Amino acid sequence: MKKIKAILFDMDGVLIEAKDWHFEALNKALGLFGMSISRYDHIVTYDGLPTKEKLNMLSVERGLPTSLHKFINDMKQIYTMDMVYALCKPKFHHEFALSKLKNEGYNIAVCSNSISNTIKIMMEKASLIDYLDFYLSAQDVDLPKPNPDIYIKAIQKLGLEPSECLIVEDNENGIRAARESGAHVMEVREIEEVNYLNIKKHIDIVEGKDK
Repeated sequence: MKKIKAILFDMDGVLIEAKDWHFEALNKALGLFGMSISRYDHIVTYDGLPTKEKLNMLSVERGLPTSLHKFINDMKQIYTMDMVYALCKPKFHHEFALSKLKNEGYNIAVCSNSISNTIKIMMEKASLIDYLDFYLSAQDVDLPKPNPDIYIKAIQKLGLEPSECLIVEDNENGIRAARESGAHVMEVREIEEVNYLNIKKHIDIVEGKDK
């Protein structure tokens, strides 16, 4: 078994508890036109998808005019950023985990379906950006998650094999993309599970050191 050399993190639901922010921001933007999505649909159907894909789905399923997509998307980003600046703060267990992993020589990257500016600001507000080798957004690939392109591109950018990488993901679309990239996958349900001990334990399992 090859040694793990890099850890690739999803962002929302993994390093940042931003799922509710995206839900509330999108509904606020949709509400300008008398439309909304339920929390159930947000979690079950739309979780982990980029806003553009969510809007495409709403056009097909509920007749949202495509001419409104850009305006709704722009407003959603504005509303999201309002919440990021108000609510996004450093979490000790994430700072500790990434700093330790970085000091141990692991490459670290974030691969998110969010847009690039959102990733940058969230990582800065969470005091995590200095630990990253780079980050990739939905704008950096033709096909976002659940397509594996973003993870394949990150692995290639690092000059590594998929078997040398561990991906930390929390939702069905992201997990599917991670698995199809060929890398090892650590599935989490909430951001508290993303800590140094859990990550190292998973690496030990992958490398066969827990036997």
